[in-house]
Amino acid sequence: MHNNSINKLLNLKGVKVKKISHGDSFIKIYLETRPREHTCPSCGSLTSKIHDYREQVIKDLPFHFKHTYLILKKRRYVCSCSKRFYESYDFLPRYHRMTNRLVHYICKELTKTLSMSEVASSANVSVSTVIRIFSLINYSAPTLPKVLCIDEFKGNAETGKYQCILVDGKKNRVLDILPDRSQSHLISYFKKVPRKERHSVKFFICDMWQPYVDLAKAFFPNSKIIIDKYHFIRQVTWAIEKVRKRLQKTMPYDLRKYYKRSRKLILTRYHKLKDENKKAVDLMLLYNDDLRVAHKLKEWFYQICQSDKYSYQRNAFNDWIKAAQDSGIPEFQKCAATYTRWSKEIKNAFKYGYTNGPTEGFNNKIKVLKRVSFGLKNFHRFRNRIIHCTN
Repeated sequence: MHNNSINKLLNLKGVKVKKISHGDSFIKIYLETRPREHTCPSCGSLTSKIHDYREQVIKDLPFHFKHTYLILKKRRYVCSCSKRFYESYDFLPRYHRMTNRLVHYICKELTKTLSMSEVASSANVSVSTVIRIFSLINYSAPTLPKVLCIDEFKGNAETGKYQCILVDGKKNRVLDILPDRSQSHLISYFKKVPRKERHSVKFFICDMWQPYVDLAKAFFPNSKIIIDKYHFIRQVTWAIEKVRKRLQKTMPYDLRKYYKRSRKLILTRYHKLKDENKKAVDLMLLYNDDLRVAHKLKEWFYQICQSDKYSYQRNAFNDWIKAAQDSGIPEFQKCAATYTRWSKEIKNAFKYGYTNGPTEGFNNKIKVLKRVSFGLKNFHRFRNRIIHCTN
């Protein structure tokens, strides 16, 4: 009864626990199997004749925060054809010195944002063993979804400084990682995708980088090109910040210091400020007409972006561009010129509501993974690890 309970705890089929010994940092479990008939790998006949025994140390899952070793007494059988071979086990592959479940544990730990050395330490194996196990995992190129997001991130892999990430914008999962963001490589990658699959993409979400838009027009003619909200909203933020910095250069030292420290009050939505902060903002805006007009344009644009009525957003966006052009503020005139150039793609963002938010989240996770790993130069391993961690 006692032995059956231990067997259930270990969850290993066909073994008998002979002895368990504890050390400060390890547990050794001595195992033995029942003799049975085995098929000869040479001639295929059955044999139960035992030739000899040997003990093998097998690594298993950590137990009680200690490294666990299974000391297995292995039998070697001999056939009538003189072939000698070891018995087989369900929990131990041939030539392996670790259990199947320890391999599964390593693969599962690699889905977390941990370095391979940390996984190796917790599993009581070497880093090269973890790398060898992970090299068996490979992710093929997926089918393109209806909503395709594309962005770049700084990976510093062997293929270049920047890598490119493809994300399913509807199911929020990483599709693929490309070695670099150059237009030539992107063209060669999407040329391999079947035409029917490319034409099924309905929405293409990217930032304000012209090569991405040219790529979408060439390879995804049926898709609506959408500029990510963050990338066009920050144009207004940059514009009002440049106005503030330009005015600060003309201010006395104490006043310049005050405006610099109070920049967050100017950038925050006015209706979200407390009453005392609203008064402070009103006083700051009285200092200069340009700053006051810039703040008004900023508030108006944020209001347009937060509206849920596309008809209002479309008309108000056109009115905002005209107001910015007529404001006489160089920073906002430049912003209006940018919006005019990307008008169609920005209106698509208002109309359909898709963003690159999931992609930016994955980029952040990639940065964490890269930081804990102190960089990953091997691109193939880097790509598989990103997809393994995110999906």
